Amino acid sequence: MLAWSFAMIGRRPATLYVPALAIFFALLLVSARPAQAQTETVLYSFGSQAGDGEFPVAGLILDKKGNLYGTTIVGGAYGEGTVFELTAAGTEKVLYSFGSHSGDAHQPDAGLTSDKKGNLYGTTQFGGDFECNAPNGCGAVFELTAKGTEKVLYSFGSQSGDGTIPAAGLTFDKEGNLYGTTSTGGDFGDGTVFELTLAGTEKVLYSFGSQAGDGAWPQGGLIFDKKGNLYGTTAGGGAYGDGTVFELTAAGAEKILYSFGSYAGDGLYPYAGLIFDKKGNLYGTTFNGGDLECVPYGCGAVFELTKKGKENVLYSFGGSSGDGNNPWASLTFDKEGNLYGTTYDGGDFECDALYGCGTVFELTAAGTEKVLYTFGSQSGDGAYPAAGMTFDKKGNLYGTTSGGGAYDEGTVFKLTP
Repeated sequence: MLAWSFAMIGRRPATLYVPALAIFFALLLVSARPAQAQTETVLYSFGSQAGDGEFPVAGLILDKKGNLYGTTIVGGAYGEGTVFELTAAGTEKVLYSFGSHSGDAHQPDAGLTSDKKGNLYGTTQFGGDFECNAPNGCGAVFELTAKGTEKVLYSFGSQSGDGTIPAAGLTFDKEGNLYGTTSTGGDFGDGTVFELTLAGTEKVLYSFGSQAGDGAWPQGGLIFDKKGNLYGTTAGGGAYGDGTVFELTAAGAEKILYSFGSYAGDGLYPYAGLIFDKKGNLYGTTFNGGDLECVPYGCGAVFELTKKGKENVLYSFGGSSGDGNNPWASLTFDKEGNLYGTTYDGGDFECDALYGCGTVFELTAAGTEKVLYTFGSQSGDGAYPAAGMTFDKKGNLYGTTSGGGAYDEGTVFKLTP
């Protein structure tokens, strides 16, 4: 398995399966820094009721009424994960529990996408009609109505060279087709980019590993530019084996824009997807690498990449006491052009003998970082945020933590300015 899969022990997900070139968690202990001015509220702690979801590892989306929607990788009525709705007041409803029937989707690793009618779409890393690693299945794409009626749109593994184990969410094009990545499978076993109609017809646009120095094992989602080209990352592969940023045309022609690991202090292993600024530059995170060593792989970095493939490490984590380490998730811009994200570890407070609880950070375009919040500062706080964040209209930030909370099964949190 190359995507998330937990053996849950205590407050920290004890086992995280990642690609062969990816990382082990071996971080240096960090000490305290002054308290942050931002106010964090735990809106919901998972595990509060029978059949509740457990361990959210993906981000959230907001509807027009201010309700939040997300997924949990396990838990629910059948233990295979859930889709949940959460009001602004913190009232949670499990919209769907995966595993309710034969061939159902199992264990959603990614967040959700909605259409104009309010239907929700997502992927699960296992389940579906076809077995890749019995009895887990190859993964699926699902549709869920606002009333909680689920439909498996596509089961991976249905054809030779198909992708398997999707670890990322989906993106719509202007015609209403869905696009995504699978972390394995394809003609060369290194993952795919796929297109899926709402009628359930899938097309593999690209199979990674087709050429020397190609990317491998995409874990993040995709974004479109104005011309209809797709952009994404791979956690492995590339000229140095440390991951890539790629561009893919609508016709399926791929170009490696950048291979990580080309110099000392470069970022390594990008697990998350990308975002554009107004000029068309790309921004993302790498889980390891950067200038500072969290033995033995580095503390992670934020990078900028121009359209021509020129990369700049904007920030290397771990440079000050209490700094965050190892960003797993993608970034978000505010209206002023500042970047916001989370780190999975680090910060002021210990969640166990080796690891910090994670942070929320702000980064200016010039590369000046500020830790907005360190998890673990209060009883029942969340820990180990693995996903990016969402702004509401008032500038509040919302996100999830994969651990912590009142029941040690993860949280949804709100961070006010």
